[in-house]
Amino acid sequence: MESLLNMNETIGGPGTIVEIDEMKLGKRKFNKGRRIEGQWVFGAVQRNSRPLKCMMITVPDRSEETLRPLIEQNILPGTTIISDCWRSYAFLSQSADYTHQTVNHSIQFKNPENGAHTNHIEGFWNYVRRSLPKYGTTENHYDGYLAEIIFRKKWKDGDIFLKFLNEVGMIHYV
Repeated sequence: MESLLNMNETIGGPGTIVEIDEMKLGKRKFNKGRRIEGQWVFGAVQRNSRPLKCMMITVPDRSEETLRPLIEQNILPGTTIISDCWRSYAFLSQSADYTHQTVNHSIQFKNPENGAHTNHIEGFWNYVRRSLPKYGTTENHYDGYLAEIIFRKKWKDGDIFLKFLNEVGMIHYV
């Protein structure tokens, strides 16, 4: 399990584009109102990477204090980062380490000035939601669910069971 929980990898680098976003996993109680009890997840997807290079981390909130260290630890300097206009990402515009492009989702889905969009990460969130168990999900199991999703996405091609056995072998025989 520890190996699966560490499936996140450092992504990006000079000449690469990484889309970042956050989402909340959970369901509305009795399908009423907008408040969702659940778990915040921060994620990033590197465009044009095969196998897909991505990361997902459960976070307590979407504040800059929470997200900034995760971005700096998991996304390499020189990366072009595309995000929505969430205020916690504003520091990226002043950063010398990253090129930051934004798209304002309350106006459009693609920035007409520079072509920036977050379609890859939004599609990835859709995949994550579809991959979660329909019933019986609890907040303390989200890390395991997300680790399994990353593992399956990373080893999509080939024998996933063999890859899993390899990971188990590396844990127990190293």
